[in-house]
Amino acid sequence: MQRPFLLNFILLAAALVLSVAVGAVFVPPDLLARALLARGMGFAAPVEWTKTFEAIVFKIRLPHTALIALSGMALAGSGAAYQGLFRNPLADPYLIGVASGASLGAVMAMSLGWSASSLGMFAIPAAAFIASLLTVAIVYTLAYSGRSTPNTTLILAGVAVSSFTTALTSFLMLRSQGELHRAIAWLMGGGVLSGWPPVWSVLPYVVIGLGALFSMGHALNVLQFGEEQAQQLGLAVGRSRIIIILAASLATAAAIAFSGVIGFIGLIVPHVARILWGSDYRRLIPLSTLGGATVLLLADLFARTVMAPQELPVGMITALAGAPFFLWVLKTTDR
Repeated sequence: MQRPFLLNFILLAAALVLSVAVGAVFVPPDLLARALLARGMGFAAPVEWTKTFEAIVFKIRLPHTALIALSGMALAGSGAAYQGLFRNPLADPYLIGVASGASLGAVMAMSLGWSASSLGMFAIPAAAFIASLLTVAIVYTLAYSGRSTPNTTLILAGVAVSSFTTALTSFLMLRSQGELHRAIAWLMGGGVLSGWPPVWSVLPYVVIGLGALFSMGHALNVLQFGEEQAQQLGLAVGRSRIIIILAASLATAAAIAFSGVIGFIGLIVPHVARILWGSDYRRLIPLSTLGGATVLLLADLFARTVMAPQELPVGMITALAGAPFFLWVLKTTDR
């Protein structure tokens, strides 16, 4: 196995163990490893493994960790794809309205009281997911002109539609003060749900989206020469762009639908991975995917412990750490 992948797998494994072990009740890593191994092989759990540990690990922390890891993978992998598609290291998964659409859908569900209806806890994620995909479809339709979608037009359409949906979101938040605190928490990345059902719900969308992006690595490499040159090299540019946008939007929408709006992961992680390991998108997207899971798990761990027992929204931590770090990267790489 190549060194970058080995290093990222080791870092991800360490982040996974820390995420499950650390919390209000500390679970010793060696005991955790023995219990997981025993359960996986059908053996009896260690004597020190209490029912409290069993409930905390398998009903709370493991599903939470899995959901955070999947969200980080989706955001960073999609961010790498968008940066390649737009040939811009400042691009991120939210560039063409995924986040603003999801925010509008989630806040609309809250303001209408859907979360208290028979739909249960899936009302808000479902509304966010559908609204985000509809927003991307509207942006792409507005940008489509003359059998093509120029990058500049697509970005401008995304900015315009995002501004419109953000204004609607703000209006709904002002009109529904009873859900204001919950809406703000969700918009700051504090909407992470608990239990295994959200994990099983988000998993197929993330797998399909990232799987499609992995297969588009060569196409993204060719697109770096420009669309005209890519067509001359035999790439179906229009078809490739649609696949990349659909796959990245699907994975991103699924992640933020269940975890809330989490910024900078899809911007910083691919940027750093490109600096460290090059811009071959056949490697960059998988490496960004692994790195995104690791970084978001560590950010979530910090959010859960820095002011314990109170938990901060993980999006707040990624923004506070990501903004200055990104400025530092820009300053050092421009020399």
